[in-house]
Amino acid sequence: MTGGPDLDPRLFDGSLAAVAVLTGPEGRLVYANQSFTRLFGPRPLGRPAPETFPDPDAYRFLAVLDEVRATGQARQVVGARRTDPGVDGQADHFVYSCSPVTTADGDGILVVALDTTPETWTLQRYQALISAISQMVWVMHSDGSMEELVPGWEQLTGVPWHPRADEEWYAHIHPRDRENLSRMWRAAAKADAPKVFEAVFRVQAADGSYRHLATRSVPVLRDGRIAEWVSATADVEHSWETRLRERLLAQVAGVSGSGLQGAFGELVKVIVPELTDACLILLLSHDEWPLPDNATVSARRVASATRPGLPAPPAMRGQSVPLSPLVREILEQRQPRTFLLPPGGPVPPGLVPAVTERWLAAADSTSITLIPLVVDETVLGYAVTGTSGDSPVPDDSEIELLREVLHHAQRPIRKALDLQQARRTALGLQRTHLTEPPRVPGAALAARYQPASSTGEIGGDWYDAFALADGTLILDIGDVAGHDLTAATAMGQMRSMLRTLAYAGGPGTTPSAVLARLDEVAEGLSTAPLATAIHATLRPRSDGDWELSWSSAGHPAPLLIPARGDAHFLSDAPDLPLCVDPRVPRTTHTHLLRPGDTLLLYTDGLVETPFEALDDRLRQLAREATLCQDRATPELLKTLEGLSDLRDDIAMIAFRTDTNGGPPGRTTQEGT
Repeated sequence: MTGGPDLDPRLFDGSLAAVAVLTGPEGRLVYANQSFTRLFGPRPLGRPAPETFPDPDAYRFLAVLDEVRATGQARQVVGARRTDPGVDGQADHFVYSCSPVTTADGDGILVVALDTTPETWTLQRYQALISAISQMVWVMHSDGSMEELVPGWEQLTGVPWHPRADEEWYAHIHPRDRENLSRMWRAAAKADAPKVFEAVFRVQAADGSYRHLATRSVPVLRDGRIAEWVSATADVEHSWETRLRERLLAQVAGVSGSGLQGAFGELVKVIVPELTDACLILLLSHDEWPLPDNATVSARRVASATRPGLPAPPAMRGQSVPLSPLVREILEQRQPRTFLLPPGGPVPPGLVPAVTERWLAAADSTSITLIPLVVDETVLGYAVTGTSGDSPVPDDSEIELLREVLHHAQRPIRKALDLQQARRTALGLQRTHLTEPPRVPGAALAARYQPASSTGEIGGDWYDAFALADGTLILDIGDVAGHDLTAATAMGQMRSMLRTLAYAGGPGTTPSAVLARLDEVAEGLSTAPLATAIHATLRPRSDGDWELSWSSAGHPAPLLIPARGDAHFLSDAPDLPLCVDPRVPRTTHTHLLRPGDTLLLYTDGLVETPFEALDDRLRQLAREATLCQDRATPELLKTLEGLSDLRDDIAMIAFRTDTNGGPPGRTTQEGT
C-alpha cells in the first residue's frame, strides 16, 4: 500500500494462497510463491507482465493490472484458465485480488489468488442437474429477496420474475389462495423448528387461466437460523385436475339425501367451494319433455350453497321463476352458457328467482353459468353456478368438469326420482281412501292427514268416519306397518275391509267383534304383516250425551278433552295388534261423552320421536290439548300437528259433542 512500509514478499512463502508481486510500469514479476507456481505454472522473473503471462486468456488479467496501476484501487475478480489444454479441455477456476503495494523495488501490485475449481465444478453440476428437471427453482434469502435459479415464471405467467414476495408477486396468485399461502409461509418462516414447506396454489397463466403449482421449500440453516429457502415449484395442473375429478365423482357417488331435494342439497355441497363460489338447483314444474310450446312452466329453487365469506343464500321457501325463452333455448340445446354480470348491473331477466337476483347483487357476483340437468334424456331443470368478487370467470375446462359432476349425479337423482314417484303413487292411493267425514247433527267432526317430510316415510296411516242406517257414527283410525307403496296398498285393503265388516254387522255388533272378524280375514288373506287400529261407535242420547264404545288393537289410547278440566287418556290397556294372533279375545270399552267434550283419535306419528320418551310426549300432547280445548276442531288438529317432527305420517280425527247443535266441522287434509 503506497506510503506504508515496504512489503517483504517472503512473508508469503508458505501461504496456501497463490501470491505474486509485480513492480514498475511494465509490471515485472519479482516474486511468486510455490502455490502460485502450482496454480499457474512456472513464470520467469524480471520480465514485463505481457511476456510473463502470454496465455491466450490472460488479457483480462493484464487489463486488471493496468486498471489498478492507473487508479490505485484494488480489484477482486473471478477467473478461469486452461492450465493443460490437452486434458479434456478442463480449466482451473480461481478468484484473485490485485492490490497496490510498496516494495523495495518501488510501487507494485500484490496478486493473491485462491483455487475454486472444486467448488465451481460442484456448482456447475448442481446447475446442470436442476436445469434438467421440469421445475422452477428459486431461492428466498433472509432479507425477503428472491432469486430464480431455474427459470420458468415468465414462460408461465407472461411477466418477468419478481424479486420479492410482495403484493405485486401475490397479484398473480389466485384470490382464493393468496391469504392461505401467505399465512402458511409466515408460519413456516417463524417456526422454532423449521421444516420442509409444501403447498399447492393457483397462479394466473399468460392466457388468463389459472394453473395449479406445487412448491416444496427446504430451509438452509446457518448458526441455527434460517439463512434462505431453496424451493422447487412444478406445474401440477393435469394431475390436480385428475385427483379433483376422481374425488368429486366419488363424493357424488356417495350422495344419498332423502328425496330429490335432499339429494340436490348434498350435491351442491360437493360443488361449492371446490368448483364455484355458489350453486343453486332449479327444477321444472312440468314433467313432460320436450316442453309443450304453450305450456306455462316455472323453475323452483330446491337447493343452494355458497362458499364461506359470501352472504348466506336466501331461505329455502320454494321460490320460483317463470321459464323465459332464453332458458328454454338453453335447456333445449342442453349446452351450458355463461353470463357476465357488470358491476352493480342487473341479472338477465328470467334466469333465477327474484330473491336470488338480490342475493347475486349483494354477493358482488361477476358471472353465472346455467347448466341443464339431464337424467335419462329428460331435462329436469338446471343448475346455476356463480363467481363473486375477484374470483375468475370459469373457463371451458372448469365448466366441463361441472357438467361431468352433474352428469354423474344421475344415479342418486334417479333413485330420488323413483322414490318421489313412489311417494306420489302412495299419496294418491292414500287420498282416495281419506274421504270427507259425514255431517253429524249435534256434533262437530274434523279429520287431518299429514304425510311425513321424508320421501320414504309414507303410506300406512288412515282414518275413516261414516254413519250406519240408525245414525250410529263409526270412527276408525289405523296404521299398517311399513312406509312405502306396499304399506299404502295394505292400508287401503284394511280400511275397506273394516268399513265393510262394520256396516254389514250393523248397530248391534260390538267394536271388539268387528276387530276380531277383521283380524281373521286379514290373517287368512295375508293382507298386512302388522297393523294397529281403533274401531269406535258413537250413539247420541236424548239428554245430549253420547255413548262411546271402542276396541283397540295395539293402538295409542284415545284422548278425551273435556269441556272443563284437563285432557286425559282413556287408558284401558289395548289388545294385541292385528295380524298377530286372531285367537286371542278382544275387548270393548265404553265411556260417556258430555256436551262439549272432544274425543281425539290419532296415529303414533303424532307422539313418537327417537329423541324423547313416549310417556313424556303423551303428557305434552295432553297439556297442549287442554290449552286448545276451546278451539274449533279443525284448528285444534292443526295446532296439535305442530307437536310432531313429521318423521312419520300422521292421521287424526276429532269428534266434539255440541250443546247448541251448531254446524259440524270439516275434514282437513294437507301435505304434498
